[in-house]
Amino acid sequence: MATIGPDGYPQMSELWFLAEGDTVQLSLNTSRQKLKNLQHRPVCGLLILDLSNPHRYLELRGDVEIEADTEYQFADRLGAKYRSDLRTMDKKGESRVVVTIRPTRVRAWG
Repeated sequence: MATIGPDGYPQMSELWFLAEGDTVQLSLNTSRQKLKNLQHRPVCGLLILDLSNPHRYLELRGDVEIEADTEYQFADRLGAKYRSDLRTMDKKGESRVVVTIRPTRVRAWG
């Protein structure tokens, strides 16, 4: 995922995601810079690679909505997909949000 940092340059991060319907959702820890970037400018780009074919990918650009996930409902669903417990990745006092990307541009290659 690419966001725009406070210095105006892109910040990129590799992230886990769930694609459902016309949206893609992410779980972010509230202490991360990428979340601060999205709160300031709620747009992003997401590049999804096909690991079985390096010449195939999907690029999404879109608007972002952010909502609290204080009970870890979405984080638990996402963690199950990747066989991990996102709760163990957060420090005491930290929490999570659900970031929903609503694509405004989709480009497939391969």
